Formats: sequence, C-alpha cells, structure tokens
Amino acid sequence: MIELRPALPGEYAAVGDLTARSYLADGAVASDDPYLDLLRDAAGRAAGAELWVAVEDGTLLGTVTRCPPGSRYRELGGEDEGEFRALAVAPEGRGRGVGAALVELCLERAAAEGSASIVISTAEWMTTAHRLYGRLGFVPAPERDWWPRPDVHLLAFVRPLP
Repeated sequence: MIELRPALPGEYAAVGDLTARSYLADGAVASDDPYLDLLRDAAGRAAGAELWVAVEDGTLLGTVTRCPPGSRYRELGGEDEGEFRALAVAPEGRGRGVGAALVELCLERAAAEGSASIVISTAEWMTTAHRLYGRLGFVPAPERDWWPRPDVHLLAFVRPLP
C-alpha cells in the first residue's frame, strides 16, 4: 500500500536525489543544469513549502512540493490558487498511480484551503506529465506560459477546484 505523507527530515537527501534522478532520467534537465540544485535541495523546499512523499514498505516512490500561498516557491499561483512543483516519480513507482496520487493530494489540500483553482508550470517536453494533468482535469493556460531562462519554456496548466 502506498502511503502519502510529509517527508521526514532524515529523508530529505534521498528525496532530493530521487527528484534530481527522475528529472535527469526523463531528459528534463542536463547534468550541468543549475536547476538541479533546487531539485536536490529537498530540505530547502520543506522549509519554504510542503514536501510530500509517496512511500511503500519504506521505499520512496515519489515526491511533490506543494506551494501554498506565501511560499517562496510559488511561480504562477494567485492569491486564490493552489500551486505545486517538482513532481517526481522513481522508476519503480511509474505506471502505478504514484504521480496521480501526489497530484490529487495537492488538489485536495488546495481545495481544503479554499482555493478556486490550482496551477502548475511544466516544461514543454514533459509530455508524460501533460497527459497526467489532462487526465486529472487540468487545461492549458497559454496566456500564463513563461520563460524563466532563455532556454526554458514553461507551459501553464490550470484546474478549477470545487
């Protein structure tokens, strides 16, 4: 059974490693990309946002950083929107609903806070993530797409919440 819970301080290094390995394996970042520092800094994300993990029998399968209002990790979220980032699933967790479960957790928490919608930025080449977001009711919001660096185009996806 897969458990979703906040990451424990003793897991931060492993969570950072899982996140970086996942992005590297998918070709989402190059081995010299400075974004890897943020991906590896799970302790920083836990201090400035909510760091969640999916665990089965003591094995980390995935992670997501939920960025509630006031979090320094927010990129696009307005005052009435939830936001998350750095969704990563280890190879052994793929195809098992781990990513969907972590996104659904973010949806539930944002709705419980009274958010009207939730937003996510994703790189244009992360097509597997795009399919997941589409299945979960997210729609593209091209007017909110942005370029954090000249070589990185991020697409915005939004989902209304009940």
